[in-house]
Amino acid sequence: MLHAGIDLRKKLGSKALESAFRGLSNVSVRTPMARRAIADVRVIRDVPYSHSGHPDHTLDVYIPAGASDTPRPVVFYVHGGGFRILSKETHWFMGVAFARQGFITVNINYRLAPTHPYPSAINDVFDAWEWTLENIHRYGGDPTRIVVAGESAGANLVTALSVATCEEHESEKARHVFRLGKAPDVLLANSGMLQVTDADRFLRRKPLPSWLFDRIEEVSVDYLGDEIDPWLADPLVAIEKLESFTRTFPATFASSGTKDPILDDTRRLEAALKRHGVEPTVHYYPGEVHAFHVFLWRKQAIQCWEDQYAFLRAQGFALANR
Repeated sequence: MLHAGIDLRKKLGSKALESAFRGLSNVSVRTPMARRAIADVRVIRDVPYSHSGHPDHTLDVYIPAGASDTPRPVVFYVHGGGFRILSKETHWFMGVAFARQGFITVNINYRLAPTHPYPSAINDVFDAWEWTLENIHRYGGDPTRIVVAGESAGANLVTALSVATCEEHESEKARHVFRLGKAPDVLLANSGMLQVTDADRFLRRKPLPSWLFDRIEEVSVDYLGDEIDPWLADPLVAIEKLESFTRTFPATFASSGTKDPILDDTRRLEAALKRHGVEPTVHYYPGEVHAFHVFLWRKQAIQCWEDQYAFLRAQGFALANR
């Protein structure tokens, strides 16, 4: 009976979180500001990136308004949601935001746990990455200048993609993506859950409310399933353990709120990259919670976006003036 009560609490908490994010997305897209922003961007929806026919194997391409004489840089965006919820539709504003800065933005869907546990999501990311390298020129994008970006679980997936493109691994899919020969130029990892195993590590740091730890634990349980070799579910651990990378690791921007319960993963990423000779730009926003930057109207969310844009300019990406 006790276990049934705990399971019900977890299910209700998960549904409440998903409903909140979907509601926020649905409301925000109807605001006058959103309508003006979308009007500046052309969106090509539900482009298949695989021949599987699976409905989750699709992506949207966001194209800035106005003609360009030269191919535009690309943002490859992977949504968060604990590997279990949300979609490219809930994250439409990411595509719009980067497109309005002059990027061709690829915003992908991927299969979700627990129906599709690891490595389904990262394998889908690999397939979408290959599609982008081979096809983005058709949409005006430059496949030699690509930023990968994501928040929460999406940050995990784009960090894992960065690891796989910079160091060859024995798994077939990872080996294939390495042999494509292209690593991202820039990694934007916001509020990343960068290690899925050992969810209890957060409790060892400090006590957490049961409803909050439930969300963290279900990510680990549902995403990993019966997996015993989760190399690319734990890209942070891979970075910490690797002695070096065959290819240069992407220039990295990472962010977290200081009240995010998974803050330590961003701190560890900063330290691990520095040991590899990569000097990441990392911002910690006082008092902010997990994935705070998606609440676009808030002061520190705006600041986080401005910090990202400043970082991209520093990496040689000329952004539009908006």
